[in-house]
Amino acid sequence: MKSHLRDVQNLFDKRGIEIQKVGIKNVDLPLIIQRKNAENQVVSARVKISASLDSSYKGTHMSRFMEILNEWREKELLGVDIRGCLEAVKERLDAKAAEVKFSFKYFIEKTAPVSKQKSLLAYDCSFEGMLTDQEYKFFLGVRVPVTTLCPCSKEISSYSAHNQRALIKVIVSYDDSSHIWLEDLIRDIEKNASCELYSILKREDEKFVTEAAYDNPKFVEDVLRDIVIMFRNNPIIKYYEVEVESIESIHNHEAWAYQLEAKGG
Repeated sequence: MKSHLRDVQNLFDKRGIEIQKVGIKNVDLPLIIQRKNAENQVVSARVKISASLDSSYKGTHMSRFMEILNEWREKELLGVDIRGCLEAVKERLDAKAAEVKFSFKYFIEKTAPVSKQKSLLAYDCSFEGMLTDQEYKFFLGVRVPVTTLCPCSKEISSYSAHNQRALIKVIVSYDDSSHIWLEDLIRDIEKNASCELYSILKREDEKFVTEAAYDNPKFVEDVLRDIVIMFRNNPIIKYYEVEVESIESIHNHEAWAYQLEAKGG
């Protein structure tokens, strides 16, 4: 006969403090990500998941978070699937709100501009969902490495101009009735840099990207403003954050620009 084990988490807590978020983080989990016009990609994700805790409970049931994640890890992840995951968290932990974030590296095949050599480039991406009794929000995040070339350096130098690798970090939110592919978002972001990056460049490719950047100089402010215009003109996107960081080649610091906008709010 199975012995009865006391459920300490369900004991009444008399301090009267409702906890906004409690859960587990730094969970490594394989996930299946749907790709555009290609086979699904299995990624290794780092997960942070939480729920609110009513003031009457002493603690949450941590093991239930892992149970839910293990049930969901084989599903093809889109915003709607994350919503289902959060609904399960709210129900099984008797919570008013739940949040989950999956952070992972996503690989896209790129073709060098002249030699046409194919290679994979890794992008840091994230899916994040928040669910309350009132609403559900989904956030898609990407971190895109690019090249920028300084307009000032080009203007004042007799020859050459300094260029550097820059990082464009973007978070967008949209209704779960819509969908934005990672491939499309990353490609649209890359178009706003001086030049995009490739994993393999032969000599003819290096000549091409160097000259392309020289013909398209941009400050971090230029990159940010062009991306903001792009998002303002996208009717699907309701909220966005854009951060552009230039890893300076002639300074011992980084140049940086940031913008957050919520349409209609």
